[in-house]
Amino acid sequence: MQPQHTSTALVVGATGATGRLLVDQLLSNGHHVRAIVRSPDRLPAELREHPNLTIIQASVLDISEADMIEHVRACDAVASCLGHNLTFKGIFLPPRRLVSSATRRLCDAICAADQGKPVRFVLMNSSGVRNCDLDERISLAERIVIALVRLLVPPHSDNEHAADHLRTRFGQGSPVIEWAAVRPDGLTNEEAVTEYTVHPSPTRSAIFNAGKTSRINVAHFMTTLITDDDTWQHWKGRMPVMYNTGSPKQDA
Repeated sequence: MQPQHTSTALVVGATGATGRLLVDQLLSNGHHVRAIVRSPDRLPAELREHPNLTIIQASVLDISEADMIEHVRACDAVASCLGHNLTFKGIFLPPRRLVSSATRRLCDAICAADQGKPVRFVLMNSSGVRNCDLDERISLAERIVIALVRLLVPPHSDNEHAADHLRTRFGQGSPVIEWAAVRPDGLTNEEAVTEYTVHPSPTRSAIFNAGKTSRINVAHFMTTLITDDDTWQHWKGRMPVMYNTGSPKQDA
């Protein structure tokens, strides 16, 4: 991947399994990163000490409105890799709307900072979240399962609300925020970037025939969206779905 320009990106969820990889790839490609993290020591030492990384120690939901505006100011992109830990506390206890609340707060700050050009907002989401702008058909059985998941597993509803906020508030032609919601399927851990495919909508059932997407591939695609103009023009305002294909990626 050859970035077309040097970017400054604000990353939230930077200490998570995917967020760390996104920060690493952005820095490795010569970009500047601001990372909002509660515990900086959860970032690898080589990242914490990188000259192009600015660490903001705070909870994204506790930062004041004025401070958040300053954090997003002069950023070309904002990326959210926030998610819920797969524990009882992470799934069922507050903040139950972590992803959607953070998305709203970040968007409000970007709008208030109005830089005279669109900021790219890249949201890590889930293949189980439907893009309601498209006719993404699912079976009755899938509808039943998703309804139960939405009711019983709060993180799924949280992801839906986050994507819907970008889709309905900013749509396709906002002069302030352009957005993309990346929908990986079945996250896995791999050591290196491999070939992957990207589709406008799921090509398989996220419920009954789920695919796999490595976190490092998600980070690679999010980095490409942030830094490559052609890729961004193709996917902005959309909710691309990712699947691994497994072959080594030549430009990684």
